[in-house]
Amino acid sequence: MGKFSVEIVTPIKVLNQENVSYIRCPGLDGSFGIMKQHREGVIALDVGEIKIKTDDNTEWYATSGGFVEIGSTKIELLLESIEKSNEIDVKRATAALERANDRKNKPEEKVDNTRFEASLLRAMNRLRVSKK
Repeated sequence: MGKFSVEIVTPIKVLNQENVSYIRCPGLDGSFGIMKQHREGVIALDVGEIKIKTDDNTEWYATSGGFVEIGSTKIELLLESIEKSNEIDVKRATAALERANDRKNKPEEKVDNTRFEASLLRAMNRLRVSKK
């Protein structure tokens, strides 16, 4: 199986992975996998989990969306945010989930449904990925 490199760029950090054999990303139309010699292109990403397999291990990340650019020898992820599964603050994610649910359950306040659903989805994703 061929290997390639992955560069992950967010507004606050850059991560690099070498010797990657497989990456799975959350596309807007569902998850998709990338291996060596994948067709080049740019794909929009949704909130979800990213799985990266190398020779040594498999790592899981939570993301809130962005884009992936697939090149012949390198994959670049341009993301709003990324958190490694073992670095997710579970207390903070749980509190965010509770805040989102509290906002929805207050009939006296006008709720922006789009914002509510986005914050709920991000919190649930972070909690799910934290268990991997």
